[in-house]
Amino acid sequence: MIIPSIDLMDGRAVQLRRGRELVLEGGDPLERLQEFSVAGEVAVVDLDAALGRGSNAALIREMVRQAPCRVGGGIRDVDSALDWLDAGAARVMIGTAASVEFCSQLPRERVIAAVDAEFGAIVVDGWRTRTGMGVIDRVAELAPVVGGFLLTQVEHEGGMGGFDMALVQRALDAAGDARVVAAGGITTTDDIAALDRAGADAQVGMALYSGALSLGSAVAAPLAKGLDDRLWATVVRDEAGLSLGLVWSTRESLEAAVSQRRGVYWSRSRDELWVKGESSGATQNLLRVDLDCDRDALCFTVRQAGTGFCHTGQRGCWPTPFGLSALGRTLQQRRDMVGDLNSGTARLFSDPALLRSKLLEEAAELSEAETPSEVTHEAADLIYFALVAAARSGVSVEDISGELGRRHQRVRRRAMVAKGTTNSTAQDAMNTVTKTALKVDGGGR
Repeated sequence: MIIPSIDLMDGRAVQLRRGRELVLEGGDPLERLQEFSVAGEVAVVDLDAALGRGSNAALIREMVRQAPCRVGGGIRDVDSALDWLDAGAARVMIGTAASVEFCSQLPRERVIAAVDAEFGAIVVDGWRTRTGMGVIDRVAELAPVVGGFLLTQVEHEGGMGGFDMALVQRALDAAGDARVVAAGGITTTDDIAALDRAGADAQVGMALYSGALSLGSAVAAPLAKGLDDRLWATVVRDEAGLSLGLVWSTRESLEAAVSQRRGVYWSRSRDELWVKGESSGATQNLLRVDLDCDRDALCFTVRQAGTGFCHTGQRGCWPTPFGLSALGRTLQQRRDMVGDLNSGTARLFSDPALLRSKLLEEAAELSEAETPSEVTHEAADLIYFALVAAARSGVSVEDISGELGRRHQRVRRRAMVAKGTTNSTAQDAMNTVTKTALKVDGGGR
């Protein structure tokens, strides 16, 4: 699979050749992130921090809230790594500081060791210092304490002239169950497909920025043989993960979907591209494309507009239960009914004092509920009023789910103490929770 890369200097996306020569500017990093995140996780590297001449931390903190990012560059102590994981980074990439002692203090599955090799030997400090240690020895040493490796072939970085596949294979053999990501010199879809078949991912920057490789073709590269050698079944789901329908994709339609970030598929009946909603108005914003484990089916995650996905006007082609996402969409629609005095929901939107009163009332009633039936009833009431408050500010259920997901990713848990607790008591509770979280998440080995 492809891992698009965004390297940052002075708040801009850049591409360097062999880590030294500025080749091109990649524009606004946030725009690049929106473009690249269709493929999944995006690697974000703070070159200024890596070189010890500044930081893009504020920008990266905004980026990790917008899309799944693996963050690297200048992370040289455990607290900094934990700060990034708690800020929402999917994973952290540790370079110069990576050691068994360092990495074992972090949750293994969220740590990637950046092993930068120039002609097979490890280089550190922004690729400026040779260590004399072989890259395969380094991989074997760190494999028990990290979930992955970023193997950058520095002599090929930014050159778009190919890479050493034999070195990648040796790293795979030494890495065990840790995932290997290759970087440097990867330029073609054949490169990505070959790496995927071997069990490695491809981190790509220069080829995408220069236009030598399109993101759509890179996503499609690992696909196995399709139906009639050209069609792949594609499950379409919404932001809540509910399946909306089953359609078909070709390499051509996938390329168009990724480049336009829209729901674009292949019509078997007309044997042509089909842009969902072009005539009905029920358009789709493409958020992400995933390949299944066998590389013979696709999953599109979309933000569905209009009446729904199905040609019957329903949300999806299968019956879908009424859940929190459906309630959230209904409440968003009700915001426009503030003049309807017969609607209790409309009154809540137009009367902040009434909404506040109901929130406090229902929270108190839930706290006093005892039987399962009472708890169910009062929790439903409180959730309803909470979602009204969210919809009133334009916040969706998916926004809330995203926030909860980021909190779930935190390693250091917030102490659960009541307001008014003394600082020393809160700190003691925080220390206990953090130690417990590290043990549960696999750190502290």
